[in-house]
Amino acid sequence: MGLTASVLAIDAGNSKTDVAVVAADGSVLATARGGGFRPPVVGVETAVDVLADAVTRACAEAGVTSVAHVSACLANADLPVEEEQLAAALHARAWGTSVEVRNDTFAILRAGVAEPRGVAVVCGAGINCVGMRPDGRTARFPAIGRISGDWGGGSGLAEEALWYAARAEDGRGEPTALVRTLPGHFGLDSMYALIEALHLEHVDPERRHELAPVLFATAAEGDPIARSIVERLAEEVVAMAVVALGRLDLLDEEAPVLLGGSVLAARHPQLDASLRERLAARAPKAVPQVVTARPVLGAALLGLDHVGAPAGVQERVRAYFGG
Repeated sequence: MGLTASVLAIDAGNSKTDVAVVAADGSVLATARGGGFRPPVVGVETAVDVLADAVTRACAEAGVTSVAHVSACLANADLPVEEEQLAAALHARAWGTSVEVRNDTFAILRAGVAEPRGVAVVCGAGINCVGMRPDGRTARFPAIGRISGDWGGGSGLAEEALWYAARAEDGRGEPTALVRTLPGHFGLDSMYALIEALHLEHVDPERRHELAPVLFATAAEGDPIARSIVERLAEEVVAMAVVALGRLDLLDEEAPVLLGGSVLAARHPQLDASLRERLAARAPKAVPQVVTARPVLGAALLGLDHVGAPAGVQERVRAYFGG
């Protein structure tokens, strides 16, 4: 019979997957990186095959054949029923004795705190928020787009910026420098040209997310419309955080609010200052901080929480990942 490790940690996002094999003493025996995890696009089994590639490589490097517990924080696990379906699919692969699947936002939260307590807001391609307490209570949102009340993330910002710029060019809306900066990013000279290029897919639709940094740069130059979009994002981030804090009864005590994802981690001055000011007004005891640690660290710590590992073991893992 082969060796058994304590935790197999998986952090799988839309663009990449990180895996770590952790021993009972907190030593990281091996890591591996794989492709993106997109079950809505390719189906659950094909998506899990992508995880399996990275898991197989990591376990081979670690010299283990199984683990005590699989801690998987996965993109697109937005509803509890989806977590259950994905947990069943991972359990069928027989990588570990037990399996727990969480939305990948939980990994960012756990990576940024010394104990599983606090709230995290992640703003990357989309936007999401989760919270947790050491007693196991959690707070979360469906976070599946406009039908669940969401706005924000790189895609939402790009859509809003395009809307304002299109109306500015044709006269339906107020003037904005976005009418110049958005098409300019793609080497085009008008919003009409950009609208046509996007509609006919002469510009890959996947490239729309590139417009979020253009929006922030335009806002930094003082454009009122661009600045108003940034302010709206700050309000969305704070609204989610405050609701999650309230659900967990954390509004009246000092509690961390972790900020993660490419948009928030970039620390755009206007966005960063505005959301901190708004959070201070609505949740004075909240302590905002940007998470820079790799989310796979959070998946590993959640796994070690599950197996009851002592603090020293967790600190060894944190030191390995520089978190």
